[in-house]
Amino acid sequence: MPTPTVHSPGDASNGPDAHPPRGVYDIVLALFCAFLLISNIGATKLIALGPTWHPGGLALLPLIFDGGAILFPMTYIFGDVLAEVYGFARARRAIVTGFAISLAASLVFWLVDVAPPAPGWDNQDAWHAVLGFVPRIVIASLAAYLVGQFLNAWVLVRIKARFGVKHLWVRLIGSTVVGELADTSVFCTIAWAGMVPLATLLNYMAVGYFYKVGIEVVLLPVTYRVIAAIKHQEFVSN
Repeated sequence: MPTPTVHSPGDASNGPDAHPPRGVYDIVLALFCAFLLISNIGATKLIALGPTWHPGGLALLPLIFDGGAILFPMTYIFGDVLAEVYGFARARRAIVTGFAISLAASLVFWLVDVAPPAPGWDNQDAWHAVLGFVPRIVIASLAAYLVGQFLNAWVLVRIKARFGVKHLWVRLIGSTVVGELADTSVFCTIAWAGMVPLATLLNYMAVGYFYKVGIEVVLLPVTYRVIAAIKHQEFVSN
């Protein structure tokens, strides 16, 4: 008697009525990488908000941050989701994937930058200023990303292993406090130390750090719901 063929879930050979797995890891990973790339491009511009106020020579205003701050905190929220739902191994896979994509983007931007512009295309200087390959910025971004994201995932998993599944907010906030501190310190120091006045650098670091942690705190209820929904999708619905 012929041996029946066994198909795995989502196998195209199961026919048009087959239902693929409903896991959302790939969606979270795609959003994580997309927000990372967008943030890296936005980070090429420094932004100043507010009037000038330097009491006692301390540069408190304007607030200085980069354009990457608009979306970059979301990469830490997605990192929390990955580590909390899927564990450190799959979070690490996402971090390495994001690193590889960021490195590839930097190399492509470099190749485009050094390629001779076409006759009549007069935007080479503008392209170089915004997307040109600046080794110092690229190294700063990649180093900060690896250190910050790995610490974020590692701290979250370690807190969970030590204290159990209760007090999710402690894991989410604690991991972000550590990860963002490392990320901000490494990036700002490598990218801008000696390039901007010390007062500007300290303002930039402080504003960036507290802003990113603040976003995590404000969006904590949303993160709770996202984690619960993904856990239900992954471990209950299937």
